[in-house]
Amino acid sequence: MTACAAPSDAMPAPSANELAEAERQGDATPQAAPQPKPAAEPVAAPSFTYDGELTQGGWIKGEVPEGTVTASLDGVALEIADDGSFLGAFDRDSGDTALLVAQLEDGRSHEERLVIAPRAWKIEHVNVARGTGRSSEAWWKKREPEWLAIKAARAKETNATGWRQDFIWPVKGRISGRFGSQRIYRGEPGSYHSGLDIAPGAGTPFVAPADGVVVLAATGFSLEGNLLIIDHGGGLNSAFLHAQSLNVKEGDAVTQGQMIGRVGSTGRSTGPHLHWGIKWNDARLDPLLFLPDAQ
Repeated sequence: MTACAAPSDAMPAPSANELAEAERQGDATPQAAPQPKPAAEPVAAPSFTYDGELTQGGWIKGEVPEGTVTASLDGVALEIADDGSFLGAFDRDSGDTALLVAQLEDGRSHEERLVIAPRAWKIEHVNVARGTGRSSEAWWKKREPEWLAIKAARAKETNATGWRQDFIWPVKGRISGRFGSQRIYRGEPGSYHSGLDIAPGAGTPFVAPADGVVVLAATGFSLEGNLLIIDHGGGLNSAFLHAQSLNVKEGDAVTQGQMIGRVGSTGRSTGPHLHWGIKWNDARLDPLLFLPDAQ
């Protein structure tokens, strides 16, 4: 009896090479798909925080951006306190903008442009020639050492912190002269009034408007008469002119509200009054803008 043939669709046994290739192709363990890296936390944009009187003769107080190494206002270096606080100010003739700049420890630079409001100053035109009595060589020979003493006093650094305070009136009375007023003599501008004149009467005590250190206590100056300058720190200082008498001396630390002198009419003065001037570095400022209840 003849044996039956094997079915025609039977598959031949795989060779050793085919088995190895199958292992390489089909039995490999699948690799996990790469996961995207988490997005980096956004870096906060640096910025100044501030408040104040952003106008000619005004001021600004605030904090520098985190990580600030140095900062400036229109190119003038700001004194930065340990907590990042600073004070700046704007001259009577400041332009309509000012630039705050911070240099950060990571190498970046941050800038903010401030809008400075203009002021309508009291300008008086008079039909007389401007006087020249202060230009003689003899007058300057007397005046120069006084001017140098004032300049040196204003350059002193005392680490005072009165600039942080809300200022108070040194004395109250009739306002006889306002900051920024100016006369034009037949078309030639005279010097503008650099402070606030308060006339409460001769002998009236006046006090420190904020904490500070006395950097000059002078008597008999040709223009100022008896003169007191107090450093409030942060580049800010107060000058008190024409005093009848002074109650403090150079180097004394004074506190806000402390009596420091009496109102008089010494130096070049037409009557008893206290001339109060404020400067931040070279900028002349309006004392009324430092007072919360200005008249």
